[in-house]
Formats: sequence, C-alpha cells, structure tokens
Amino acid sequence: MTAGAGAAPAGRRLTDSARRLHALAWPVFVGQLAVVGFSTVDTLLVARFAREDLAALSVGAAAYITIFVGLMGVVLAIGPIVGQLFGAGQHAQAGRQLHQAIWVALALAVPGCALLVDPWPFLALAQATPEVEARARAYLLALAVALPAALLFQAYRGFNNAVSRPKAVMAVQLGALAAKVPLSAALVYGMPGVGLPALGLLGCGIATAVVMWLQALLAWQVLRRDRFYTRFEIGGRGLDAPDRRALATQLRLGLPIGATILIEVSGFSLMAVFIARLGVLPVAGHQIAANLAAILFMLPLSLAQASMTLVSQRIGARDLADARRLGWHGVLIGAGVAVVVALALAAARGPVARLYTADPAVLAVAVPLLGWLALFHVADAVQAVASFVLRAWRVTLLPMWIYAASLWGLGLGGGYVLAFGLVDAVPTAWRGPAGYWIAANVALATAALALSLLLATVLRRQRAQARAVSPAARA
Repeated sequence: MTAGAGAAPAGRRLTDSARRLHALAWPVFVGQLAVVGFSTVDTLLVARFAREDLAALSVGAAAYITIFVGLMGVVLAIGPIVGQLFGAGQHAQAGRQLHQAIWVALALAVPGCALLVDPWPFLALAQATPEVEARARAYLLALAVALPAALLFQAYRGFNNAVSRPKAVMAVQLGALAAKVPLSAALVYGMPGVGLPALGLLGCGIATAVVMWLQALLAWQVLRRDRFYTRFEIGGRGLDAPDRRALATQLRLGLPIGATILIEVSGFSLMAVFIARLGVLPVAGHQIAANLAAILFMLPLSLAQASMTLVSQRIGARDLADARRLGWHGVLIGAGVAVVVALALAAARGPVARLYTADPAVLAVAVPLLGWLALFHVADAVQAVASFVLRAWRVTLLPMWIYAASLWGLGLGGGYVLAFGLVDAVPTAWRGPAGYWIAANVALATAALALSLLLATVLRRQRAQARAVSPAARA
C-alpha cells in the first residue's frame, strides 16, 4: 500500500516534467533540425556531385564545426545567466546581458575568421590530396564570411531560449533553411541557362554565407519590432558599451562551456580529419554517418536545452526543489527517447544509408558505421542533458576535464590506435573508420556516466544545503 501510494505521485511528477520540457523542447528540436539541414543539404548535393567534393566537405566541415562550436559555447553562456534573471523577474538586467553577448560574439569572430582563412592546422592533420585540400580551402574561405553572422545569431538564440521563447528562434531558422536549399542547389550544380557555372562545394559555402547574414538581420528585426521584448529594454539606445563586470561573468561561465563544447565536437569532428588519411572512400562513408549523428543529436539537444532553461528559471525563482526534479527528469527522459531512436536506426541502417548515396563502395563503408552510431546515440543523449543541467547550476569546469579525458584521451587517442592498427592485437574489423566509432562509443559512455554521477552529487549537496537552512524543507 505504501509503495503504491508513493509510486503514483512520482509518476505524476515525471509526467508533469515531461509536459513542461516538451513545451520548450519541440521548437528547439525543429529549429535545430533546420540548422542540421544546412549540412544535410550540402552533404546530399555534394555526394551526387563528386567524391572529391564530398571528401573535401568532410574535412572542411570538421574544421568549421570545431572552430564555430567552441566560440558558440562562449556566447551561449548568456543562456543560464538570462534564465536565472528572467526567473527572478529582472527583465532589464536580462536585456543588458544580450548587449554584452553581442560584444562577446564580435570579439570571438576575429580569431575564428583568421583560422578559417588559413586552416593549415586542420589540413595538415588531414593530409588530404592537393585536389581535396584546394576545395576545402575555398569552402572555408566562404565560411569565414559567414562566421560573424552565425555567432551573432547565437546571442539571439541563447537569449530567446532562456526567456522561454524558442519559437522565435525556430521561425528564423526555418526561414534560413528555406532560402538555403534552392540557393545551394543553384550554386553547386550551376544554371547554364543564366550563365551560372557549377561551383560544387564552393557553392555550398557561398550559399551559407549569404543565408547566415540574412538570418542575423532578420533576428535583429524581430528584436526591434516584437513587443514581447519591450520589457527587456533591448532597443532604443543603440548597443550598450562593454561592461567589464558583465563580460567577466559571461566569460567566466562561457569559456569552460566553450572549451567543453570544443572538446566534445572536436573529439567527434577530428575523426573525419584523421579518417581522411585513409582515403576518399573511408572519409566519404564516415561523412554520411557523421551527418546522421548530427541529425539524431538534435532530439537530445532540444531536451537538454529545455532542461537547462527550466532549471535556470526555477533557480532564479528560488524554487530549488523543482529545479532539482526537472534536471534529473530531463536526464531520464532523454535516455528513454534515445533508446527508442537507437533501436529504430539499428533496424533500418541499410535503407537510411541509401538515402544519402547509391555508390556501392561508399555504402559498404557507411552501413556498418550506422550500427555503431545507434549505440553512440544513447550515450550522447545522456551526456548532453546531464551537461546542460550542470550548466544551469553553473557547474562548468569539472565537466570540461571529464570531456577532455574521455573524448580526447579515449576517443581520439584510442580511435587512432584502433583505426590505424598500431597494436597487432586489434582485429581487422576494428580497423579503419570503425575503429574511431568503437573508441567514440567507449569515450562517450564514460563521459555520460561521469557527468551523471557529478550531477547526482551536485543535486545531493544542494538538497543537503537546503535542509540545513530549513530542516522542514522537502526535496
């Protein structure tokens, strides 16, 4: 009787958390699918254009993603900061944080663009053929033009998600994708009737640059014209001057977040750089698996973002019991959904791979990798939600070291050993691209376990502190 009576309220609490998370997660999910749609469109178009362009896309995309997401993570520190201010009803202060995030984005664009203009570290690691290197360089030069606009949009995205307005982000992202598809197709394949030559991969880069700036301008118009933002006092006075204290707060939180995301994504994207050493076919097959991994990741990412937003807001409102409950429920829901998705992918990996290409040689590489991707996705979901919830509690430094040890040490290091057969005992089936995916599974599972344990420790200590202040408090 007692057990049954306790189980029902717990079940209702989980259902309530799922409902609240869903309200914020689904617009984030749709918007992030639009973002991944950029790379998916590029992959589909280039895969049917030339193998060399697909290989160059794999190397170029790895370089751009590594640079962009590390810088993006710093800008997105605005999320937990604004979330807590919004939860506390300090709207004007939240609006001032957006101004400071714009300064952060502009400053970070300078070194980011420099690396894209001269991406020699990535090309040296890839050891690509001269033809592939030339195409990758041209592609990254176009993306250097896109980077400042992309980072500015992250400030808009982080702010809106933090104030429970993800639909405003989703609408702009969907509009950008709608413009990207026809523009990329025209530039990749050309339009002989109007004298537009086929540019291949370079066309994808030019299309991305044009659309990114249009997206940033549209976001600015939304902030200016939508009455929802009046309470935040964002417009009407120009851009606030840099505020040393506010910038220090954002950077203190954002630099570890940026480093964490950089480690996480580079641990994955640099797989393509090393796999490029194995030849065009291995890296082309890996690119298909990598793109699908990015698509699948959007679902746990949306849950992670929603969890961080709600937890931040409840912390700001000083409802710490609800904050703890929402965070842990987010991890459980993310894991459950990921298992369902992984099982579906494992059952349909052949047909899914054929959506990308009909080349039998590329399929022979890609299909086995999708089996490893199914396992990878479950661990990816758990670590994503756990790390975002930790950010809501402003715990960012230790997760960074967890990612470094697992993803760089076990993932990249272990993957190199397996992929290139540096140890004689490595089975033949574990060599090549599969070696990196096996090591990535081990690394991500390790990170997921460590972050979950860290989150449990943080919540347990927070609960103990609450009880010490108020012995009558209930978790």
